[in-house]
Amino acid sequence: MASYLAQEVQLARRHDKILSQRSVLLQQMENHLGDKKTEKMSQTQAADAAYKRNAALLSTLYWASVEESIPKWEQFLLGRAQMPVGFKKKKSTKYNISHPEGAAQR
Repeated sequence: MASYLAQEVQLARRHDKILSQRSVLLQQMENHLGDKKTEKMSQTQAADAAYKRNAALLSTLYWASVEESIPKWEQFLLGRAQMPVGFKKKKSTKYNISHPEGAAQR
């Protein structure tokens, strides 16, 4: 009977040790998950800031190029001059549209 009692005490101690290790591991997992969430949030904020910065730069550069090219196009748009040098007219292309009946017969 005494051996069963000693074995029960030993198992209870082992159980307590396992529970404490489990608690430590759960806490480490929660900390790790929190760190990952914080890191992801930080990366998302950095990406949003970069997107806004790039959009602002693109808009600024676009309008700067438009303002730069206005003098080149102004006389053309008023009908007083030829198209500015360096700009080509887009060629119109004719599309050959086949009919579904014809495609099925091939």
